[in-house]
Amino acid sequence: MNLLLNHTNCPKINGTLTISGSKSESNRLLILQQLYPQISIKNLSDADDTIHLQKALTDKKGSVNIGHAGTAMRFLTAFFAIKTGSTVNLTGSDRMQNRPIKILVEALKSIGADIKYQNKEGFPPLLIKGKVFTNNAIRIKGDVSSQYLSALLLIAPKLSQGLHLNLVGEITSRPYLQMTLSLLEQLGVVYSWQENDINVLPKTDIEPITITVESDWSSASYFYSLVALSTHASIKLSSYKKDSLQGDRVLVSIYKNLGVETTFKNDTITITKHVKPTVQNLQLNLINAPDLAQTIVVTCLGLGISCHLTGLHTLKIKETDRLVALKTELEKLGAKVAITHESLYLHPAKVIKPAITIATYNDHRMAMAFAPLALKVPIIIENAEVVSKSYPKFWDDFESLF
Repeated sequence: MNLLLNHTNCPKINGTLTISGSKSESNRLLILQQLYPQISIKNLSDADDTIHLQKALTDKKGSVNIGHAGTAMRFLTAFFAIKTGSTVNLTGSDRMQNRPIKILVEALKSIGADIKYQNKEGFPPLLIKGKVFTNNAIRIKGDVSSQYLSALLLIAPKLSQGLHLNLVGEITSRPYLQMTLSLLEQLGVVYSWQENDINVLPKTDIEPITITVESDWSSASYFYSLVALSTHASIKLSSYKKDSLQGDRVLVSIYKNLGVETTFKNDTITITKHVKPTVQNLQLNLINAPDLAQTIVVTCLGLGISCHLTGLHTLKIKETDRLVALKTELEKLGAKVAITHESLYLHPAKVIKPAITIATYNDHRMAMAFAPLALKVPIIIENAEVVSKSYPKFWDDFESLF
């Protein structure tokens, strides 16, 4: 469905929202729960990705289709590789079958995994035969998708010798690796991370434990954008922690520069319009939080300021090539945008074209990132239902604030 949004005459934004559990934490914990059934999980994400992963983990069939769920593809590749005695054909949507996975597959094969490509070399679908691994040392580039590395770390304590991961070169998305390791630590798994070497020791069993998933900071980002583009706004969001494991928590400091103040109290944050933006050219390296890029760029467009974002090389292998998609849709609105393989520069825009239809490319973040722009001009979101991938209630929550 196409959705017309027009809130250009809305003088005030107010509301209280409860955001679903972090998709990133939920998906990691679901894998760990399969490895350690003593884990109980509260506030699990209701995102499509998490639902697909749950179904895949409980499905007894020999073929598993995870649709567009990229995280599920990466995590399940590693999980099924160590599930001894099983044979699984792991596949996904057409887009998923064109998203590379060779780096992860070859890393797993280097320590004994039995994985074969069913169609194109380096891409799903995969035929995975679970077995006991013979080695425990992997050397892999550090600037690949953090989901590849987290997939390896999640199975690490269940390997007889644990895992030694040597990361070559610059490390991308450190907070997501730290999230994975911190969850392992909560289970009593011993690890060390020194410079570019991560060592995880084996752990056969754990004590029973209940883990409550923190709400998703990526989902909060769209409301930060809404507040930044408003004239007066106050939104309460729960449940969030000051000491969050999620890298996207950095949006608190980023949006302070864009006029948004954050107050923490009793696992709830209140975000308010504070002042005008304190910068006219926002410069950020988002190597540790690339999923915020779309939201930040659209916010800057709405504020009429420029931004230069770097560290975005992983955006090219997401649900779509997000750098190309952003450039295309922003230019339809009248913006001037330059991109490289890992950066985006937005020139300040004096005028935004109204009633433009934004293509979403089957990418949930494209739909939600452009929604706050409805405060400035009427805007049409194509295939608006795509938000279900990470935030099924987004449109209800969004409209409830006006």
